[in-house]
Amino acid sequence: MSLAVNSSKIKALAKQTYDALSTEFPDSTCSLDNDCPHNLAVRGILSAQCTDKRVNITAKDLFAKYPDMKQIADEDPEVIASIIKPCGLTASKTKSVITFAKKLTGEWGGVIPNDVDLLMEVPGIGRKIANLIVGEVYGTPAVVVDTHCKRVMKRIGITESEDPAKVEKDIMKVFPEEQWIRIGHLSVDLGRKYCTAKSPKCDECPLSSFCKRRI
Repeated sequence: MSLAVNSSKIKALAKQTYDALSTEFPDSTCSLDNDCPHNLAVRGILSAQCTDKRVNITAKDLFAKYPDMKQIADEDPEVIASIIKPCGLTASKTKSVITFAKKLTGEWGGVIPNDVDLLMEVPGIGRKIANLIVGEVYGTPAVVVDTHCKRVMKRIGITESEDPAKVEKDIMKVFPEEQWIRIGHLSVDLGRKYCTAKSPKCDECPLSSFCKRRI
């Protein structure tokens, strides 16, 4: 099969996937609370190896005590650590949250940059979270590849890679850029409800008729 034909087939698969997921999850959105760009970034940092539900609960406590990022930037790290401890990886996340707050209120002049590379200068903000921030805050075309997205895209045949950077590129090749940020959210919804890591519910899945894994 030629590369052109194969690319055309994968683009058709991508359209099927997006349409089916949009029908199944019409209200799909970011599962991290997004009440404020600054707070979303902190939630993103806290989300590493932690459920979004736990992050939202913990972040609510953090922002209730510190409604201003300057307060977080100036606070004793041990105090911040005691609040965010339920999210795990406490030492590294405390450093990341405070570093972000200092950059935001200092170097960045209170404005989150619409720049993935600048955001990734903050320890704890990798490409996934940086893409989430620019996508959600600025509407910049960006793909958020988490474990759910990677698993879903490989099973249905959009990618053959386990490398998040390669998965991101494969998604960008076949989905229109206006769908990039949402396909990540839709993949999370599918991964949680049907396409679980263990014992996926293939018989109930809205992609079952064309999923590579099922076929």
